[in-house]
Amino acid sequence: MIAGLDRPTKGRIEVEGQDLENLGEKGRTALRRMKLGFIFQFFNLLPTLTTFENVFLSLELANRPDPDTALTALKEVGLEGKEQRFPNELSGGEQQRVAIARAIVKRPTIILADEPTGNLDTATGNQVLELLTRRCREFDTTLIMATHTPLTCRYATRILRMVDGVTTEETSCEEMGR
Repeated sequence: MIAGLDRPTKGRIEVEGQDLENLGEKGRTALRRMKLGFIFQFFNLLPTLTTFENVFLSLELANRPDPDTALTALKEVGLEGKEQRFPNELSGGEQQRVAIARAIVKRPTIILADEPTGNLDTATGNQVLELLTRRCREFDTTLIMATHTPLTCRYATRILRMVDGVTTEETSCEEMGR
């Protein structure tokens, strides 16, 4: 709902003080392109585009097509030298780092991450979360992460638990282990 892809049945969603319903479809599309970054559980990289092109596309859609910025983002996530590889030529961890580069390259206000470590082993998952949270701190980006993985709580400054669509409690990492 924060991305404006679904509408609330009651209440309202605001991003940077703007009610998404009042933005209209064009305004919500512009919000997604300019202010939001997305990281999906299954990466959602375009298979016919290279690593570079997948990241550069995010800048093109934000009307800021700068190849150097895309290359810098790939370097920052440790993928320098892999710009011309296609997603199927990368490991799961590398694909997720491309997804992170695509999300951070335009310096969004908010990054929405859905199970960003769901398809990764523990070591690679921790590596990805370290990188993502560090980049968000550097650029003052809010990271909203949905996950079932309790290990991710150590990267959070605030944890909300949702059960059957209802936020039931704010919890700590220690409470998550119970």
